[in-house]
Amino acid sequence: MEAIITATELAEDLSGPNPPVLLDVRWQLTLTPPGTPAFDGRAVYSAGHLPGAVYVDLDQELASAPGAHGRHPLPDLAVFGTAMRRAGVSAGRPVVVYDGGQGWAAARAWWLLRWTGHPDVRVLDGGLPIWEGALSTDVTEPAEGDFEPVPGAEQLLDADGAAALARSGVLLDARAGERYRGDVEPIDRVGGHIPGAVSAPTAENVGPDGRFLPASELHDRFKGLGASEEAPVGVYCGSGVSGAHEVLALAVAGIPAALYVGSWSEWSSDPSRPVAVGPDPQ
Repeated sequence: MEAIITATELAEDLSGPNPPVLLDVRWQLTLTPPGTPAFDGRAVYSAGHLPGAVYVDLDQELASAPGAHGRHPLPDLAVFGTAMRRAGVSAGRPVVVYDGGQGWAAARAWWLLRWTGHPDVRVLDGGLPIWEGALSTDVTEPAEGDFEPVPGAEQLLDADGAAALARSGVLLDARAGERYRGDVEPIDRVGGHIPGAVSAPTAENVGPDGRFLPASELHDRFKGLGASEEAPVGVYCGSGVSGAHEVLALAVAGIPAALYVGSWSEWSSDPSRPVAVGPDPQ
């Protein structure tokens, strides 16, 4: 099953006999000064979305509250399942997820649906900006879906598993290089990376238009970083959102990978865990 879908393919599928459920997961990680309004995904949804799409709130429905397991820990499965059924998600109907173009939030929804057993979910490559059709301001109220999330269909890492994989396989750090090196850390307790992890910014997996590079180019990039089908691969980021985007890029390249959802926000919160700094893995 393909992990991404083009705008042209989506338009064709929407006019077909079994159109996909559309999930709008627009979200931004914003570090705004006090008094500055934060990004409001529901407001941008109301201003215009793909016809028939349902808004899904990443912070409320695709993650639990921030805490010891990071800034975007796994959602409560009951909350996630209720949100998916409210959006019309059923096991026998395809799902297409999109966001505002960055791809991170859509990838988080894609990964969660895959991890909980949905057999047919794809991300709109390039997101809403590449859609050339009309947008709607109507609030979609679909019939209740029947999807029941059952975790375990995709690989999941915890902190200990990520540390072990950095030694025995390939652990990719999807954050920007300056955060990996520890030059800056705008969010978490301390900068740096998990010892043994390889810097692999997920922003380098896409072109200027926000769409993924061709599968062959992605495969060559990951191979150059040591990741291939022959060895176990894992990914982490700041809080399990951009890391999902890298797992999606790896899927496009044909390389299965596990996601450490707690990521650096969980790892760095524990002073007893080792931290490496600089450009080298160790």
